[in-house]
Amino acid sequence: MSQKLRLGIPKGSLQDATIALFERAGWRIFANGRSYFPGIDDPEIECMLIRAQEMARYVNHGALDAGLTGNDWVTESGLAVETIASLTYSKQSRQKVHWVLAVPEDSPYQRAEDLAGKIIATELVEATRKYFAGKNISVQVDFSWGATEVKPPVLADAIVEVTETGSSLRANRLRILETVLESETQLIANTQACLDPWKKQKIENIALMLQGAIAAQGQVGLMMNVRASDLHTVLGVLPALNSPTVSTLSDSDWVAVNTILEERTVRDVIPRLKAANATGIVEYPLNKIVF
Repeated sequence: MSQKLRLGIPKGSLQDATIALFERAGWRIFANGRSYFPGIDDPEIECMLIRAQEMARYVNHGALDAGLTGNDWVTESGLAVETIASLTYSKQSRQKVHWVLAVPEDSPYQRAEDLAGKIIATELVEATRKYFAGKNISVQVDFSWGATEVKPPVLADAIVEVTETGSSLRANRLRILETVLESETQLIANTQACLDPWKKQKIENIALMLQGAIAAQGQVGLMMNVRASDLHTVLGVLPALNSPTVSTLSDSDWVAVNTILEERTVRDVIPRLKAANATGIVEYPLNKIVF
């Protein structure tokens, strides 16, 4: 019987972004709204949808060999797991998310110290308590079951809430005072699973491919032919990720140049390359970049 890796996929806000990332990395995950056990086109992996807030618990207990969740929830759980890789992606972007201390726009509070003796509502209770304790500020931290942004000023004086862009906080007329915690998605693993050579290698392979898919986002490849006499000028135009690859052609007067650059720069770079006498310029998409 072949071995299986039990892998937790975060259910909820990260689910679609995670499934899309796996597809770019080479795995297709087939999820529907009725099952917590999505299919995957790899006979060596079994997937389960688990809320990110609970992932560290099930990985720590060994119900899952590995899973994806934010380091905020790992910290909040206080449980021991192995961090295999940091994967900076979120629901809307490729940026870290921030847990911020926020108050109503018209609130008199300007800094954390002004909240001494006040009520703070949050889903991230333990991290919030540690944050205020580190500042020697005594507050009451209440667990919030959701809709945290609407609780001040009636149900709480301030909140600690996660944000990517701040748009939801602004829409609820809230003002950010400080950042409590930065977080990014991580691939975590069970300690015992990491002692199994097959499972450890499988987890590390997944990490490698996921990191490669993330690195390729927003990047494209560019190849072109250049006269050897124009090569120096062309290379001066290219903002390369690494040094461009230059290959000789059958005609010794010409070389082929291959490079990687940010997609948003292509519209400016290609006209400059053309002006520098590059020819046969081809742009192509990238699925993965593995360093």
